[in-house]
Amino acid sequence: MGEILDLARRAGAAVRFVDRQALDRTAEGAAHQGCIGHCSDFEYSDIDDILSVAQSRGEPPFIVVLDGIVDPHNFGSILRTCECGGVHGVIIGKNRQVPVTDTVIKVAEGAAEYVKVARAVNINDAVRALKKSGVWVYALDAAGRDIYKENLTGAVALVVGAEGKGVSKLTKDLCDGVLSLPMRGKINSLNASVAAALGIYRKLECDGGIASAE
Repeated sequence: MGEILDLARRAGAAVRFVDRQALDRTAEGAAHQGCIGHCSDFEYSDIDDILSVAQSRGEPPFIVVLDGIVDPHNFGSILRTCECGGVHGVIIGKNRQVPVTDTVIKVAEGAAEYVKVARAVNINDAVRALKKSGVWVYALDAAGRDIYKENLTGAVALVVGAEGKGVSKLTKDLCDGVLSLPMRGKINSLNASVAAALGIYRKLECDGGIASAE
């Protein structure tokens, strides 16, 4: 294992340590022996590319930022919802985040071909760049304001946190606001891909893309 880590670091490959359950999910039944490598021919974009897509469509930017999603099935599901919901692009981090793998592409059901994905060295720097470009950035978190009482028209980015951990404190502090989805049960959190879907469609509702239930 030490030799593998040394070779990865010398090659400039990102190394991330996760628990065994995360490895088991990623391996999907295959024997991983404690180590999994990811490689892909997927072509990543940058933030300017995503903003250019919105400009070309004559629309205010709508972006989803993923803060540490490690489950490829959640990532793929989020990509699929982003494509359906008119999101112009997704920003992920290079560390503590599953990249675009074959599993992500498969779960996304073709959406990875249409939704641009940018990899940022630092998510917080990406948030700062979005704000500088006039995008309002909101974190999705259980301790925020009711998302259904917030007007999400205009240029907006939604930050979705890691499974179990949520959006990191520093990232939340950088955001323009923290929004929550109403909960009536005894469990106060949703699966990351479900939370992202509800947030995306709330934004779509604010833009007049779907009829309001109110």
